[in-house]
Amino acid sequence: KSRVLKARDELLSITDVGRASAVVSHLQVTRAMLSEALGMDVTQLAGLKIATASITCVDYCATTGEQVVRFQSFKPECGLEESK
Repeated sequence: KSRVLKARDELLSITDVGRASAVVSHLQVTRAMLSEALGMDVTQLAGLKIATASITCVDYCATTGEQVVRFQSFKPECGLEESK
């Protein structure tokens, strides 16, 4: 988790305030970043349900460091069938 959060912090440091960055990752990286935003212990990572090919959005406040999860594990409709 610490390696992921270090990389996240490096990305945030080069992202202009008010702008967005995207991280495309595998499950465990998403779980590590999401668990930190939710204030969860590393032992709870496996309990986070994240759908494959889904989107999770976390806002980070540059002033206070507050992390707000806007949505997690969102899967938009794909083609003719709704994602499950």
